[in-house]
Amino acid sequence: MKQAIRHNRIIELVKLHGYISTEELVAELDVSPQTIRRDLNELAARNEIRRHHGGAASPSTSENSDYASRKTLLCEEKEWVAKCVAQQIPNGSSLFIDIGTTAEAVARALLNHENLRIVTNNLNAAHILMDKENFQIIIAGGGLRPDGGIIGEATMEFISQFRLDFGILGISAIDHDGSLLDYDYHEVQVKRTIIESSRTSILVTDHSKFSRRAMVRLGPVTMFDYLFTDRPLPGEMSSLVENSNLVVKVCPSQV
Repeated sequence: MKQAIRHNRIIELVKLHGYISTEELVAELDVSPQTIRRDLNELAARNEIRRHHGGAASPSTSENSDYASRKTLLCEEKEWVAKCVAQQIPNGSSLFIDIGTTAEAVARALLNHENLRIVTNNLNAAHILMDKENFQIIIAGGGLRPDGGIIGEATMEFISQFRLDFGILGISAIDHDGSLLDYDYHEVQVKRTIIESSRTSILVTDHSKFSRRAMVRLGPVTMFDYLFTDRPLPGEMSSLVENSNLVVKVCPSQV
């Protein structure tokens, strides 16, 4: 395979999976590890990928992928999930809303509710919710990302002051063994704080996350109380959660 074709294929695989290991690239492209390492170094020098020990990731791993692209990807499926979640939230509840486009879809689905008290580290979600006069919205402080997410130690300290009814969180990827994965270590730390500060934790995700890769482990999917998604879990993962306390809700296209 010519180098230019190989480079294009590597870029495609990184965009598809978010992160891919050197071993996987060797198997996929049928070349030596040394060739892959040279390819990765050249692509990283051109800022077409980000080089990591053992593999490669998107050049903007902290933003996961371009926000505008994520917002339009599987938007109908995210709306199905969001409507299902909204049905589980009583009026007058207190809740956290996390970073992510699926969490933002939940924010939109909550606009028919009354008297919600919401703490969020997601400026986009806050903007969606701000027109509802009887919602109390509190924005966490911290470092602002280009996609509207707020993260960092200040964010964790702020969130840890609260104890709310629900925590609604998204995730970038779910591995075949049920491990929840993200691209940004600091975002994962904030997610842990939200879970610890929530009486009931809810994970919201579309089916595409079950085939993606990311680098930073949040924990097992069974650390959540509920998982809302748009398709049944893959077979291996379904078996893993059978004997856990995790409640899985598969959201139909019409709810």
